[in-house]
Amino acid sequence: MKFSEQWAREWVNPAVSTEQLCDQITMLGLEVDGVENVAGDFTGVVIGEVVECAQHPDADKLRVTKVNIGSDRLLDIVCGAPNCRQGLKVACATEGAVLPGNFKIKKTKLRGQLSEGMLCSFSELGIDIDAEGIIELPQDAPIGTDFRQYLNLNDKAIEISLTPNRADCLSIAGIAREIAVVNKQSVNRPHFDVVPATISDKIDIELVAPEACPRYLLRLVKNVNVKADSPMWMKEKLRRCGIRSIDPVVDITNYILLELGQPMHAFDASKVVQPVQVRLAKDSEELILLDGNTAKLQSNTLLIADANGPLAMAGIFGGQASSVTSETKDVILEAAFFTPLAIAGRARQYGLHTDASHRFERGVDFELAHHAMERATALLLEICGGESGAINEAVNEEFLPKVKKIQLHREKLDALLGHHIETEIVTDIFERLGFDVQYENNVWTVTSVSWRFDIDIEEDLIEEVARIYGYNSIPNNAPLAHLRMRDHKEAVLDLARIKTALVDSDYQEAITYSFVDPKVQSLLHPHQEALALPNPISTEMSVMRVSLLSGLLGAVLYNQNRQQNRVRLFETGLRFIPDADAEFGVRQEFVLSAVMSGTTSNESWNNKAESVDFFDLKGDLESLLSLTGVGNKVRFVAKTFAALHPGQSASIELDGKEIGFIGTLHPSVSQKLGLNGKIVVFEILWNAIANRNVIQARKISKFPANRRDLALVVADEIAAGDVIDACKQAGGEKLTQVNLFDVYKGIGVPSGTKSLAISLTIQDNEKTLEDDEINAVISAVLDEVKQRFNAELRD
Repeated sequence: MKFSEQWAREWVNPAVSTEQLCDQITMLGLEVDGVENVAGDFTGVVIGEVVECAQHPDADKLRVTKVNIGSDRLLDIVCGAPNCRQGLKVACATEGAVLPGNFKIKKTKLRGQLSEGMLCSFSELGIDIDAEGIIELPQDAPIGTDFRQYLNLNDKAIEISLTPNRADCLSIAGIAREIAVVNKQSVNRPHFDVVPATISDKIDIELVAPEACPRYLLRLVKNVNVKADSPMWMKEKLRRCGIRSIDPVVDITNYILLELGQPMHAFDASKVVQPVQVRLAKDSEELILLDGNTAKLQSNTLLIADANGPLAMAGIFGGQASSVTSETKDVILEAAFFTPLAIAGRARQYGLHTDASHRFERGVDFELAHHAMERATALLLEICGGESGAINEAVNEEFLPKVKKIQLHREKLDALLGHHIETEIVTDIFERLGFDVQYENNVWTVTSVSWRFDIDIEEDLIEEVARIYGYNSIPNNAPLAHLRMRDHKEAVLDLARIKTALVDSDYQEAITYSFVDPKVQSLLHPHQEALALPNPISTEMSVMRVSLLSGLLGAVLYNQNRQQNRVRLFETGLRFIPDADAEFGVRQEFVLSAVMSGTTSNESWNNKAESVDFFDLKGDLESLLSLTGVGNKVRFVAKTFAALHPGQSASIELDGKEIGFIGTLHPSVSQKLGLNGKIVVFEILWNAIANRNVIQARKISKFPANRRDLALVVADEIAAGDVIDACKQAGGEKLTQVNLFDVYKGIGVPSGTKSLAISLTIQDNEKTLEDDEINAVISAVLDEVKQRFNAELRD
């Protein structure tokens, strides 16, 4: 939320600087994000009146004016603004004035005419108002007054971040309460008289859904001049809070929103058929919103309606049909308490987010509506005139929130804070916060207030004491506790070790959203159902991920769009698989995923950059698996996946169970995703590989190793990995290593077959092997591959 410092100081004005005030606000838990000037740095600008305005004799777009600034003579000023005219009150920069950017005003001649100053626009004074031409001030603006002083421009706009539980601070009143408490001052609320009814007209109300809206107020104001201009002071306060002026009725409701924290709405009375109903939407109902979009209403949406249908989405957005226009004569003002449960998430269902819904879904003071209605009526009559009827209030006490009585025990307060605060100080803090408090037998009994929805349990009261007393006032004490050493399980692999290994291999860790685009996910996993979110942030983030690939590939695309083609990313996290047998109908699996694109290495004069392929990523994965206790048990089995290239994809298996997949992204999928080049990916279940063998030392054999090379001819469809596994099984303990070092097809090898060149390393730890022992191992290997694969030795 952004607010004006000077507006807040109208309510409470402690003797502290802006910087000190911001520090106080931050330490109260309302984090200050930024502070900015509300206008540029300028001097020498005063309020003037254009007494004469004539066409420049030598320039079509210039006018020659005489301006009264309250001095002993009129100033001659040449102006090019199209809205310059006689009788206009303006902001006049006099000779010697300095405007933003160190622009100095000097006496000069423009096309032969003397100009002794400058009539300024908002932008020329560094004021963020989108208006063409020079500034037009109200007719009651006092001539000769310093313009900066007139608009109180020595002000700061302070922006704060609020946690969802502190909706009470989404207003000047709420912020002022907090500042007053910490500075031990009282709040100076603006005074206004209760508006008496001057007409007998009332708007009837039917409270059909009291559980969602237990309090609803309407007031009719007739003969309103909606073409009146909002006062400059109101426009400026709205601007400094980030809201632009629209018309006086909208400006007043926005002003009440910012000042008191009560969202309000206004209807054109001529477009409303009594009674006004507060009810839930019916099936197939639609509402054309103020922005012109049509909302197809869902049955859980709370509406304001009449006999003709919906008028507005309660607490969210108004309808076009009942909106106030320049032709409106009679206005119905609305103030209500909509329960947070009735509003929470509803705006997001329709892709909306409004200031009203932001407040109602967090909780608005349920005692505020009547006060806000009186304040808004007083402002409306002051600015637009008119005649006011009485307030009609429909209320159901059963569904209104109840203020709570909470007990705070002295022992628990001291234990959680680690510091003893005097009883009188604690009691005073609660009283300054507006709570009713009693202390007896080391227990405070505290009654909460209507604007604090977050005060619910004993710990909430302790938090209030700590933040008002001041976290910096609580001394630092070393914790007193028995410390135990954490057991280090050597048989469990630390995830950080895997991450470090990946980083050492030139990968970077990515963290992506668990909410993904359903279109992208269905492209990658067309046969896997996904969990849809009931209230998605956006349509592009409306389902839970069934794999980490959606996010990783999105990150690759983001990098490629910024000329970063060599990308190596990994991520660990949960994937969410619908499963009727699992708790809550979803199986959560922790996985490790990685993606590789671009070249194998950075471009270099002595190293030809080659595109990555399946085996580059497979090699990196095998290096990771070597750190686990299952590295020698994992097998890569050729398998086709919908999003992967056939012939360049495999399932990752452990003990016959699939624990992941690896492969090259299918070119058609890459094209649909907008990706360039070859993309290789893998994903593997972390729990399947998290265990590792405890390292055991063993002697290195001092006896010579014997290498024998075999060229085995097998059918094309036989996987080399299967042949290697067969060799290992047949060779026994003496066969210490099996390595594939060549694959050949061509002359000398029958069609439909291939030659696998395999090296066998044979060694014994106890002795030097004889030839017959070596030959026995080789014979066993040959017999096994002959029997299983009909393999033949190549001549």
